Amino acid sequence: MIRKAKPSEIGTLLTITKACAAKMASEGIFQWDEAYPNVAAFQKDEKRGELYALFAEETIIGCITISTFKDEEYNTVDWLTKDGLQYYIHRLAVHPDFQHQGQAKKLMDFAESFAKQQGAVSVRLDTFSQNIRNQRFYEARGYQKLGDVYFPRQAEYPFHCYELVL
Repeated sequence: MIRKAKPSEIGTLLTITKACAAKMASEGIFQWDEAYPNVAAFQKDEKRGELYALFAEETIIGCITISTFKDEEYNTVDWLTKDGLQYYIHRLAVHPDFQHQGQAKKLMDFAESFAKQQGAVSVRLDTFSQNIRNQRFYEARGYQKLGDVYFPRQAEYPFHCYELVL
């Protein structure tokens, strides 16, 4: 089940993203750290009604932010579609104990279906240039890599931007 996350669940979501950060770091992927994702980001997502939690029975095992807000860094990207109603995917995470079981696919299926229902033109996202598995995942879903952005607080390497036209 996927539903909007509640403020009381943000601590659990942070535990999940920290576990993901540790797993990625063990694989040489330094995409997330102790400073990001953080409480403030999740609180903002939740207040906007854009934060969703993924459940396995009664347990939260993952999350995704599905936002209409375009980060300033994205203004340098030559997107496939003109700015209009796009959804931006952020902070997709699945607890390492539940990875490689199709859970990220469930979250993306949900996000893309939601965007289509809302009449969006496309779905946009970024993924860390050092995270080859994520790049393959999005490319297999039909996303096109368009350019790079930098989040210096997060990493010295770029993040690749992708778009799926709906």
